[in-house]
Amino acid sequence: MADQVLVIGGGGREHALAWKLAQSPHVKHVFVAPGNAGTVDNGKISNSAVPISNHAALAQFCRDQEIRLVVVGPEVPLAAGIVDDLTAAGIRCFGPTAKAAQLESSKSFSKAFLDRHEIPTARWKSFTDPKAACSFINSANFPALVVKASGLAAGKGVIVASNKEEACKAVTEIMQDKTFGTAGETVVVEELLEGEEVSCLCFSDGIMIAPMPPAQDHKRLMDGDEGPNTGGMGAYSPAPQISKDLLQKIRDTVLQKTVDGMRKEGVPYFGVLYAGLMLTKDGPKVLEFNCRFGDPECQVILPLLKSDLYEVMQAVIDKKLSSSMPVWFEDSAAVTVVMASEGYPGTYPKGLEITGLSKAKQMGLEVFHAGTALKDGKVVTSGGRVLTVTAIQGDLMTALQEANKGVAAIHFKGAIYRKDIGYRAIAFLKQSRGLTYKNSGVDIAAGNTLVQKIKPLAAATSRSGCNAELGGFAGLFDLKAAGYKDPILVSGTDGVGTKLKIAQECKKHDTIGQDLVAMCVNDILAQGAEPLFFLDYFACGKLDVEVAQGVIAGIAEACKKAGCALLGGETAEMPGMYPPGEYDLAGFAVGAVERGQMLPQLERIADGDVVIGVASSGVHSNGYSLVRKIVEKSSFDFSSPVGVSGDQTLGDLLLTPTKIYSKTLLPVLRSGHVKAYAHITGGGLLENIPRVLPESFGVVLDALTWKIPEIFCWLHKEGNLSEEEMTRTFNCGIGAVLVVQKELAQQVLKDIQKHETAWLIGKVVSLQKGSAPVKVHNLLRALQANRSLSMHSHIQGKIQTNKVKVAALISGTGTNLEALINSTKKPTSFAQIVLVISNKAGVEGLKKAERAGIPTRVIDHKLYESRTEFDNAIDKVLEEFSVELICLAGFMRILSGPFVKKWEGKILNIHPSLLPSFKGANAHKLVLQAGVRVTGCTVHFVAEEVDAGAIIFQEAVPVKIGDTVETLSERVKEAEHRAFPAALQLVASGAVQVGEAGKIYWK
Repeated sequence: MADQVLVIGGGGREHALAWKLAQSPHVKHVFVAPGNAGTVDNGKISNSAVPISNHAALAQFCRDQEIRLVVVGPEVPLAAGIVDDLTAAGIRCFGPTAKAAQLESSKSFSKAFLDRHEIPTARWKSFTDPKAACSFINSANFPALVVKASGLAAGKGVIVASNKEEACKAVTEIMQDKTFGTAGETVVVEELLEGEEVSCLCFSDGIMIAPMPPAQDHKRLMDGDEGPNTGGMGAYSPAPQISKDLLQKIRDTVLQKTVDGMRKEGVPYFGVLYAGLMLTKDGPKVLEFNCRFGDPECQVILPLLKSDLYEVMQAVIDKKLSSSMPVWFEDSAAVTVVMASEGYPGTYPKGLEITGLSKAKQMGLEVFHAGTALKDGKVVTSGGRVLTVTAIQGDLMTALQEANKGVAAIHFKGAIYRKDIGYRAIAFLKQSRGLTYKNSGVDIAAGNTLVQKIKPLAAATSRSGCNAELGGFAGLFDLKAAGYKDPILVSGTDGVGTKLKIAQECKKHDTIGQDLVAMCVNDILAQGAEPLFFLDYFACGKLDVEVAQGVIAGIAEACKKAGCALLGGETAEMPGMYPPGEYDLAGFAVGAVERGQMLPQLERIADGDVVIGVASSGVHSNGYSLVRKIVEKSSFDFSSPVGVSGDQTLGDLLLTPTKIYSKTLLPVLRSGHVKAYAHITGGGLLENIPRVLPESFGVVLDALTWKIPEIFCWLHKEGNLSEEEMTRTFNCGIGAVLVVQKELAQQVLKDIQKHETAWLIGKVVSLQKGSAPVKVHNLLRALQANRSLSMHSHIQGKIQTNKVKVAALISGTGTNLEALINSTKKPTSFAQIVLVISNKAGVEGLKKAERAGIPTRVIDHKLYESRTEFDNAIDKVLEEFSVELICLAGFMRILSGPFVKKWEGKILNIHPSLLPSFKGANAHKLVLQAGVRVTGCTVHFVAEEVDAGAIIFQEAVPVKIGDTVETLSERVKEAEHRAFPAALQLVASGAVQVGEAGKIYWK
C-alpha cells in the first residue's frame, strides 16, 4: 500500500524533494507545506496550509492525513525542534533533532565540536562583546577576516572582509546594528582560508554515512563571482575538482568523523549532513555545516539519484542505511541556474507574471519553483530567488548550455541570473593536465611511507661488513671487515610459491618473510657459504603499507636469525598485474666461503658414508599447490581448528615457517667433517640429494629412523598420494641432509643435536646403472604408524554437534547447491542440509541432493491457486523436518509476505551484484551497461522487498575489459560458491543474526 508524505518548506529545495519523492512507487501523495506555485496540484503533489510552526497542529494533520513520513527542508524548523516534537507524537520524521541541528544553528557550538573531534577547520574565536571581537581581529596572528553571525541567518550571515577595518565594521553591523537580528548576538571571527569552496553532503542514520556526489554553489550575484552574497545563484554536480581519493578523505576525516563524534556525545545524527569545505593547500577544511539539503545544491544532486529517495529516507530513520545505500547515475552531470527578482538580495518587487515555463519543460529541463505563487490562474513572482532551471546531461559543458537555454526561454520583468555557473569546473576540465603516476595506480607516497617504516627494521640486521642502511642506489659489503681472506662469493635466489596464497587467505603475513629468507640461505649452505646479505622483491597490484610492512618485518627478523644483513630490496606496485589483496615475493641471498672450505667435496664421498637428516619444521615452502588441492577436496578448510586443544587452525599449521639452518649448521659444515650438504627443497628427497653426490653414488634411506610430522601423514591419506609423489614433492620431515664419514657420524650428529633435532637416516651406496639415486624404504609403514596419532590428536578439526538444520529451495540445477552441500558435509560445519525442496520435478538440483543422501520434496507451484497457498505447503514440509534456516539456491519464485515475516532472519538468498547496486534481474547486463569496474555477489537475509534484506556477506569480482554477460557471470558464480557457504556458516554459528528493525548484529 502506497503512503502519504509531507514535505516542510516552500522553496526550490522542497519542490525538488517533493518531485523526487513522488517518483517512488511507495508514495501515494506528497503534501508540501506551505509550498509554492510549482507544487500546486502537480500530479501526486499538492500544497497544504497547515501551520508548520504549530507542532501540535502539524502532528494532528499528520494523523488525520495518515502521513507516514515528514521530510523537513529548511533549517529554521529543525532548530525549533520540529523533529523532536513530531517523533514524540509518533510521526516518522526525516531530519536531525534540535540538539543535533546545533551544528548549523550555532556557529560557536559547531566550531567547538570541530575542535573537540580534531576535524580540520579554520582557526577561530567567538564573542558576545563587539569590542573584544575587534581587538581579536587586530591582534590575531592569522588573517581574522571572516565574521559570522552564530545563529541562523538564511545562509547570508557571513561577511568576508578584505581588511581588518572591514572586519571590525562587520562586527558592528552584526552585533550593534542587528543586521541579522538575534542570530548576531554571538559572532564567530575566524581565519580567512584560501582555496576552492565545495559542498559535500551525505545521508546519515546515526552510524553509517552515504556520501552524495560533491557539488559547488555560486554565492555571488553576478558572473565572475562579482556582486553581493546571496543564498545561492546556481550549482553543479559532481564537482570534478574532487577526485575519488579526495572524496574518500573527506568522507573519512570530515563526514564520518562528524557522525561518529555526535554519536559519542550522545546526540546521534539522522538525516542529511552538509559540509561546506575549503580545499586548502593543507587539505580540506570545514567552513560550516548545514543540517539539511542545500538550496540550490538539492536541485542538482537529487536528479542524479538513481535510487528511490523514499526508501533511502526510511532506511535512515530505521538505522538500516547499510542495507539500502543510495546508487547514483554514473557519467552524468547536473547544472542548475537560479532566476532571481530584480533588486535581490535587497528589496524586490512581487507579483510579476512568469512566462515560458512550459517551453522550458518541453526542452527536457526540470524547473523547480521557489519564490512563486498563483494569482488569477497565472504564475507570478513572490520572492527573491524565484525558480531554478536544472539540466542533466552526459557532461558539465552540455548541461550548462542546456540550462542557459531554459533560462532564456523563461521571462519575468527584471529577471537576474548568471550565465557562468560551473565556470571553475569547466576551466579545471579544460586544463591541459598530464596524467600522474598515481592516476595509473602507483602510489609513490605510500611507497615512501613503507620505506620509512622498514628502515629501522633493516638497520637492526646490520653485521660486520655492512650497515644495512636503506635508501641508496646499491648496497655495499666489506668482505675484509667480515673476516674473509680468500673468499668465493655464493648467491642464491628463490620464492615461496603458493604458500603465499594460504598466507593471503588467512591474512597472516608475519611469517612468510622467514620462508623467503630460509629458502635462499639454506640453498647457499650447500656450498658451505655463510649468508652475508639479503635482498627482497615485493610485488603487488596495489600497495597495502600495513601488509607490506608485516611481510618485510618478517624478512628482517629472519635475516637476524640467519646472521645476514637486509641490505636492500624492491617494492613493485604494478596495477593490473595482481588482483586486490595479492602479492608475490622473491629473495636473493649472497654469501661467502673460504676457497678451501667449499662444498660439496665430491672426490671425498665414498660407499658406506652416513646420511644425517636434520628435522624440518613441517612442509616448509614447497608443494603447496598440491597441499591446497588436497585441502580443497577434504572435509577441512584453512580455518578448521586442529590439535587436541583446537587452538591452532589448519592454516596456521601449514604456515609454520621454514627452518633457517645457517647459524646452527655452519659451524658443523666448517669443521671439515662434512662432505656434502643438501637442502631438501622443491623436488623433495628424490631430487635434491643427488644434486650433491657424484653420478656413481646414490643413497638408501629408512623412513622409520626419523619422526615424520603428522601433517605429512594427513596429506598422504587425504590426497591418496603414492610413496613416490610424497618423496618427490615433500621433505617428509627432513629439511636438510649431511653426508659424513661413517666413523665421524656419531660425533657430527651430537654436534648438530645441540641445536637441531637430527637422526642417522641412511647411507651412501654405489649406484648400479639404471638404478634410482634415492631409495626410501619403509615410508608407507612410517606414515601409517603416525596415521592414527595424526587423525586423533593433531590434524583433527573440532567436530560440531547440534548442527542447525537447513533446507535449500531450488527451481532447477540448484545454483550454489553443490557448494552448500560440500560446505555442510565438513565436520567443522555449524549447519546441516536436511531437506531440498524444488517447485519443479526431475531437475538436476534434486539429483545432486539425492546423490548426497539428502531428502527431497517436489511442491509444484502450478497446483496452488495463490502464492500464499503454495508457501503454506512449503511451510508444512519445513516444519516436518524441523528446519531452522532456509537457503534460496536458484529458487525462482517470489515468497509471500506472511511467509517472509514468519521466517524473518532465517531465509538467506544470494544476488549476483554488490547490493544495493543493480537489484533485480539482469544484474550482469546492468553492471556492464553502467561501466563499473567492480561487481560481485551479496548474501543477504530475505525481506518482503526484493533484494532489500540486511547484508551478511559480500565478495568483490573485478569487471575485466571485454567482459560479456557470460564471462562475467562465470566469474561471479565462482565467488558465489565461496560466499554463500561462508555466509551460511556465519548465520548457523550465531556470529551473525538479525535484531530489531532488521539490523544485523555481530557476535
